[in-house]
Amino acid sequence: MGAERSSGQGAEPVAHRPRHSGARRRPAPKREGPPAWSEPVESLLARLGSTSQGLTPQEAGTRLESLGPNELESRRRRPLPLELLLRLGNPLVLVLLVACGISAFVHDLTSSAIIAVIVLISVTLDFVQEHRASNAAERLRGAVALRARVLRDGVEQLRPATELVPGDVVLLATGSRVPADARLIESHALSVNESLLTGEPYPVEKVPGLASADALLAEVGNTVFAGTSVLAGTARALVFATGRDTEVGGIARGLDAPVASTAFERDTRRFSVMLMRLTVLMVLFVLLVNLTLERPLLESFLFAMALAVGLTPELLPMVVSVTLARGALRLADQDVIVKRLSAVHDLGCMDVLCTDKTGTLTEANIRLERTEDATAQHSEHTLAWAFLNSHFATGLRSPMDEAILARRVECTQGWRKQDELPFDFERRRVSVLLEKDGRRVLVVKGAPEALLSRCEAWEVPEGPPRALDVAAREELQARADALGEQGFRVLGLAWRDAPSQDGRLSPEDETGLVFAGFASFLDPPKQSARPALAALREAGIEVKVVTGDNARVAVHVCQELGLEVRGVLTGAEVALLDDPGLRARAEDTTVFARVSPSQKSRILRALRQRGHVVGYLGDGINDAPSLHEADVGISVAGAVDVAREAAALLLLRQELGVLHDGVLEGRRTFGNVMKYIRMGTSSNFGNMLSMALASLVLPFLPMLPIQILLNNMLYDVSELAIPLDTVDAEQLARPPRWDLRFVRLYMAVFGTLSSLFDAATFTVLLHGFHAGAPLFQTAWFMESLTTQVLVIFIIRTRGGAARSPPARLLVLSSLGVVAVACVLPFTPLGHYFGFVPPPPAILASLGALVALYLGCAVVLNRWFFRRFDTA
Repeated sequence: MGAERSSGQGAEPVAHRPRHSGARRRPAPKREGPPAWSEPVESLLARLGSTSQGLTPQEAGTRLESLGPNELESRRRRPLPLELLLRLGNPLVLVLLVACGISAFVHDLTSSAIIAVIVLISVTLDFVQEHRASNAAERLRGAVALRARVLRDGVEQLRPATELVPGDVVLLATGSRVPADARLIESHALSVNESLLTGEPYPVEKVPGLASADALLAEVGNTVFAGTSVLAGTARALVFATGRDTEVGGIARGLDAPVASTAFERDTRRFSVMLMRLTVLMVLFVLLVNLTLERPLLESFLFAMALAVGLTPELLPMVVSVTLARGALRLADQDVIVKRLSAVHDLGCMDVLCTDKTGTLTEANIRLERTEDATAQHSEHTLAWAFLNSHFATGLRSPMDEAILARRVECTQGWRKQDELPFDFERRRVSVLLEKDGRRVLVVKGAPEALLSRCEAWEVPEGPPRALDVAAREELQARADALGEQGFRVLGLAWRDAPSQDGRLSPEDETGLVFAGFASFLDPPKQSARPALAALREAGIEVKVVTGDNARVAVHVCQELGLEVRGVLTGAEVALLDDPGLRARAEDTTVFARVSPSQKSRILRALRQRGHVVGYLGDGINDAPSLHEADVGISVAGAVDVAREAAALLLLRQELGVLHDGVLEGRRTFGNVMKYIRMGTSSNFGNMLSMALASLVLPFLPMLPIQILLNNMLYDVSELAIPLDTVDAEQLARPPRWDLRFVRLYMAVFGTLSSLFDAATFTVLLHGFHAGAPLFQTAWFMESLTTQVLVIFIIRTRGGAARSPPARLLVLSSLGVVAVACVLPFTPLGHYFGFVPPPPAILASLGALVALYLGCAVVLNRWFFRRFDTA
């Protein structure tokens, strides 16, 4: 996409195009002249009013104020009064406002005023809770925001990437995510992944210089673009476009693409549609019946609208937001930072965790244990070749490079580097071309199987190299495998004399090599991972190891930590499988070894297509696509920029135990959301069904519209503390699933039970006490709200309150609402709602019915979970 767009515009950079109309910034003036990559650096610096040492802090601040933050989507929030007013656009709130207006128009000012107060209270509660949740989420996002190394007056600073402006000079290194479109001033062995823009997965070498004005994006070698990642090398670059003006701002795909809806979000929408259909049918039915019975039109309309409001769990968005935000804050206390709130739910539902090995299952404290020649004898000569390669390589430096350099071998005197081929995850090798006293030597280090296939000879302790025949190659590979089975990570070393003529290195030059020997490294298994793996297994989560390392090393580590290995797949075997084949094999495979980044993504996709909720834990450049592909991407605070940006969760401590705690918190969050749905739908459905049926047989409305609205508002108040509630231990023991069939059955069963006791209440009131309209409506209001609220303590748990005690605030809010319902008819305020004080005999009868209903609910709740809960 990027290339096509550039070619159509003569490769004019986005910085010189009109800004998007939605951007909250001053438009940049259009400029005539060449694009930024074809303009001399000195000219570009002058045009941007900058120097090679960067802007002054004052000038950077002025530009930031003028141009706005360096982000694709503005996070500037609306004023609070506007946020509050926008909530009045909710369809259900609009219905109430219409009812309020109609009441005022017909001079029913009391009803109009009460409806207005109820709307105001409901909207304010929703606004306050969601605003607090949003603030909490914003604070967490700010804690892990992408930062950039920038020069200000020649002084290096670490600043939030959102503060970058055109004219800034940024410093890039291996693992960095490019924060803005920038022109290279200087670079050293810089290799960049531009698949975000070009779709090509191969590394692109970047060097300063001039590019053609009509070059395609893929051909612009002197510029780095926002959102791409540095695979190797270092650079200093001049920012010329930020935010929406970057190339990635124009196409918005790759890692910055909107995250697909989770299963929870999709099922929530399906559930809402189901409720809306049920509501519309019930409202039309009630309205038709009341009009057929020739009841007043206004009263019938208000009653139907009140039913619609009463049936809908309008607090669901607020409860979901608050519960997820509270879960995120709890996770922060447990050293887990949440970047995307829905990831809290995803973490709780995760049943497969794919993880890299290094740093998670091992100590990430790699030591060089042994260097040996091709005859398996200790060899300082092999160590010298390894040291030369690691010392002169400036690309992606691995922990094994650091372990080699820690030996401080004196062998670099007189050697000069001519060229370099940085490591990439396809070749799995790194090569340096060195020169000393007229001799030019190519030194190659990499995975044994990737190196042996390129060798034609092997060194012997004394004498010239011998030809490497099939038998010798198999023997060397067997030695590498044997070292792997002992838990060693193994690198092969090879070299060859290079021609003296000038020329740049290419992968084709890595042939005809002389095999020198092996370097063996030990990364001890992390003993704290053993109990964490056991805890994850007990929690119903299957752990799979997805690594670029040797299969034998990975299996050895798994065995040391007590992780059962059911199957092993290598990258070579994955490459031979089509998608259906990989889906079949992935299910029963524990270790995926020697896999490339693209293969990691294929594996995750295969597992998701099998119906699993998949988490991925990784911290390297090669993990970024997998972190984006997983249902919940998990990284660590010390990860490279691209991994941290792609992840939805960040662990402040690289421990699986931390992740297990986060899983339990995610399940606790999911449990409370589902608890509200069960409570709201079953109670509301039962009461509204009772009202709809009662309107067919009663000569008056079973409850006035204003009483229905008051009932609904008080019930919502009683449930505000649900996000703080405890959850059954059984719900924490296994991955939960949203089951719409289960919710429908629960709503139907408990709604029917509620309606049966409502019918019993109607019978007692009409035939036992011959109650008129005001007394009937008052008594049923008291009974309805009391049962609706108290049944919370039964519905909220599968067992009893003794096994899972409710939160104190939930007890206080619920009992407080019951007290209000029982006292209100005896106060002067009750008159305005149409209530009258019921006599003691009715109160006693209602008390008996409430007690009997709660007893039946306890029995039914336990039976229902035994019969239908298969999660």
